Amino acid sequence: MRKAYNYFFYKLYKFWDLVSTPKFISDWKAELTIDILEIFLGLSIIVYYTVITKEWIDFGNEKYIIIVYLLFVAVPNYFIFHHRNQWKQIVHEFDQWPKKKNKIGGMIVFIIILAVVGNLIFAFYQMSLVDWSQYR
Repeated sequence: MRKAYNYFFYKLYKFWDLVSTPKFISDWKAELTIDILEIFLGLSIIVYYTVITKEWIDFGNEKYIIIVYLLFVAVPNYFIFHHRNQWKQIVHEFDQWPKKKNKIGGMIVFIIILAVVGNLIFAFYQMSLVDWSQYR
């Protein structure tokens, strides 16, 4: 599982390195993309819970959401990818893979990204179908 997570980072790093002008901080952009996708997954779960139970989740004071984000998403990713520059080892490891294997892996990463974003859109669509007037 760790290797798959690292590969996901690698493909995002390569993407950002390819499309960025000038080419710098692609490692941070890749990590931020992973962070955002993880937030999308969490948000999807919250939306599905809301749709199924017909109850809104009260987060109370919004500034704690930022702290939770940092603790559960960004901080672990920092230690996985940036602490002691592990991202360089990850990129070097996967650069050694054959081109065909990397191409197949890239398609899988792209499908996962589409699935995460599509899932969030579908979750909000499901939420829009609920008649909330009777639950407030």
